[in-house]
Amino acid sequence: MADKSVIRTEKAPAPFQGAPYSQAIRVGDLVFVSGQLALRPGEKELSGGSIQDQTEQIFANLAAILEEAGSGLDKLVKTTVFLQNLDDFAGMNEVYAAHVGDRPPARSTVEVARLPSGALVEIDAVAHT
Repeated sequence: MADKSVIRTEKAPAPFQGAPYSQAIRVGDLVFVSGQLALRPGEKELSGGSIQDQTEQIFANLAAILEEAGSGLDKLVKTTVFLQNLDDFAGMNEVYAAHVGDRPPARSTVEVARLPSGALVEIDAVAHT
């Protein structure tokens, strides 16, 4: 197995409330990014109240982490979107589409009962370097 490297950047939020996980792990030419919420680095409150605002902040976090790992949003291969309410799908999808380009990654989208801090959306990702 290829070496496992922890990815960490100050340009994205630290693990939620000191939980035992990494922002991302790089193994070989793949980067596995932990679920991102709409948190700005160093802040504890969600940014933005709308699904669009929260999705924008999540993509800013994903981009920062992927950049640190030597990748980028254009190299996403798989995402999972967790929505607190599937009625928010269209609003999330509008912002999502603007960030993933004309060759979007494979994706799963699921509705969940709750997300940390009352978030409307959480997104995790896998990208190629």
